[in-house]
Amino acid sequence: MSRLITLLFSLLLSFYLTAEQLPVKAFGNLPEVSQVTLSPDGNQIAFIRIIDGGTYIGTTDLVNPKTQYIVGTDNQKFKIGWFIWANNETILLSADYPVSRYGNKYTETRLLKVKADGSDSAVTVVIPRNKERYSQIQNNIIDILPDEPNHILMAIDLKVANQPDVYKINLESSKIRHLEYKGKSYIYDWMTDQQHRLRLGFGMDETRIFYRLYDLKTEKWRNIWEYEIFDAPDISPLGFGKNPNELYIRADHNGRYAIFKVDVSKTDLPRELVYADEDYDIEGSLIYSKKTNDVIGVYHGEANNAKIFFEESHVDFQKALDKAIPDAFNNIESMSADESRYILFTSNSTRPGAYFLGDRKQGSLSFVLEQYPLLTDKKLSGKTKISYQARDNTTIEGYITQPHENAPQHKAALIIPHGGPMARNYAGFDWFSEFFASRGYTILEPNFRGSSGYGFDFEMASIKNWGGAMQDDLADAALWLAKNHDIKEDRVCIIGASYGGYAALMAAVKQQDVFRCAGSFAGVSDLELIVKKSRKFTNYKIVKKQIGDDYEKLEQQSPVNFAEKINIPILLIHGDKDRVVDVKQSQLMHEELLDHDKNVQYVELENGNHHLEIEKNRVKTLASFEQFLQTYLLADAD
Repeated sequence: MSRLITLLFSLLLSFYLTAEQLPVKAFGNLPEVSQVTLSPDGNQIAFIRIIDGGTYIGTTDLVNPKTQYIVGTDNQKFKIGWFIWANNETILLSADYPVSRYGNKYTETRLLKVKADGSDSAVTVVIPRNKERYSQIQNNIIDILPDEPNHILMAIDLKVANQPDVYKINLESSKIRHLEYKGKSYIYDWMTDQQHRLRLGFGMDETRIFYRLYDLKTEKWRNIWEYEIFDAPDISPLGFGKNPNELYIRADHNGRYAIFKVDVSKTDLPRELVYADEDYDIEGSLIYSKKTNDVIGVYHGEANNAKIFFEESHVDFQKALDKAIPDAFNNIESMSADESRYILFTSNSTRPGAYFLGDRKQGSLSFVLEQYPLLTDKKLSGKTKISYQARDNTTIEGYITQPHENAPQHKAALIIPHGGPMARNYAGFDWFSEFFASRGYTILEPNFRGSSGYGFDFEMASIKNWGGAMQDDLADAALWLAKNHDIKEDRVCIIGASYGGYAALMAAVKQQDVFRCAGSFAGVSDLELIVKKSRKFTNYKIVKKQIGDDYEKLEQQSPVNFAEKINIPILLIHGDKDRVVDVKQSQLMHEELLDHDKNVQYVELENGNHHLEIEKNRVKTLASFEQFLQTYLLADAD
């Protein structure tokens, strides 16, 4: 009798947990709103909104309350990347179009303009004239000219491919004027100072990176720094201060990237250290004051609220925001030109993301929009930073996401390597890991060697080393997790996207004793094919230097060549319009696994791209992973 009661209780508990489980779309739906920004005068708000899977730019008039949607897309013909206010009446937006020419697939970007009040349709800003080439990249705005509100500076390669000249564009008439600063040899981008003068050219000659500075004294261009990519720590100009002779850069300092201020009026370019973190690279951009046009801080993912302020007044303002909304990540996303109004983004364990309108004169803070309404007031897990020792005693950091409180307790785990591989994980809300936590999995996302953020040497461990030591770091992560957390050692799967997908497939080749199954979204399977296809593009020599051109070694590093050895279940998911990792990478892997009668599932996403920017594809991807893990990771679970 007691056994029957226990069984009934277990069934009721199982029903209760299932009933409480959040639907896939709660995580898979695109964030309902993003990029909320104020117009320069602070009287309007613009934002990106997802409606029935489509993406729209909307505006709200705060003076005479009214909301209208001024641009929309189904994310298939094109997608909206970003937008900015050109002035109080006009919005500029970047649109990405997937194209295929001469057998090559790539993305074409266009800059569109549209009236904020919705009184006209979006039109292309730059239309090539006679004898001008059609540029692939048409969204490179160098500067919004506030003193000339209907003009902008752009870099476009209308004359020589991949060597953009600088043009001044009239947004009203669409007339463009080729400035006297014509394209310098191998210059691919430009920077102005805070007085809106063209001051810096970013150059690349195959694998050599260099910079050219316009000297205000001599009124001439001169070379300043240069280095070979991947051979030495890079120098990255971030922006000029209000003083036009002060250039802020990111450069190496005691093995970590730090922020310096350089006096460019002096030929020896003396540096002054502004901010450094002895444990981590400073990877973020500068923070500017709208009122003073000067640098007031820098974004830093390891800092509180992910930023460091250099001025006490802004430190105090941030403290006031944190007091108003405690135990949350609080970040000012946008400010009016006079800094009296602002948009605040906030996120915590029960609210993945919400936007508020702040008014400093009135001392008010009012709700605007929610990013993930289906997750609001739901208890999420968040990420906890950990570290473990790899087999060679290298310290590896990572982030653990614990199962949700009401999730099934099946003691299974996922190792999720990030993409890149020269990238990294940070704390904060992550829809992907939180979804699996809602299904009861423990997730570990390692910042394996080759990740950014831990110094030049650590990051360069990825160069020509795919499938090597950084692959071992992932197996070591799984072993550490099994020893230190309440999971079963034989219930660990590895899944990932892009490079993370490659790592999952390589784990299926090399580490079947550690991982029970492997799932790859948009993963690389054939490194030799990646290098050979890059011959058609301008970054060919960089790709060779990063991945390698020893084809015998690349063959040994490519999972597609070892399908016969794989004896664990494999899930492959790929978008058929992926312009970053061609869908052929998963198609070839699928064919090889089928040829050897392996357990493989393949899901191809219609019109899918590399970043899952079509909502139905994002939901389908999560559902496919969920079913795969239930079938193969939880099979025969106690």
